[in-house]
Amino acid sequence: MPLTDFFIYLDTAHEERVRVRLTIEKGKLTDLVYQYESLIDGQWHPIVRYDMAHGFFHRDVLFPNGTQQKTRIDLPTLEIAALFADQDLKDKWEFYKEGYISKFK
Repeated sequence: MPLTDFFIYLDTAHEERVRVRLTIEKGKLTDLVYQYESLIDGQWHPIVRYDMAHGFFHRDVLFPNGTQQKTRIDLPTLEIAALFADQDLKDKWEFYKEGYISKFK
């Protein structure tokens, strides 16, 4: 089960990134994780994660207190799910970070 791990940096300072882990078996995507992380006060904080951890594709919005909000997303294939996660995090990372930071208060 070959794994592919890499980062996509969202800013030039390399303080905003998406951690990507793809599992490909026999040329077919079988599992994925897309996790947006932000460097805040010298520490990486996971803020939003897309994955298949519970047997279905979903988004977890993570909060500083350790809680999370899970939203199931029904898409026809994992390839489409990967495209969805990638584009959503590239488009909305600032929105997600703002929501995370607001929970520190």
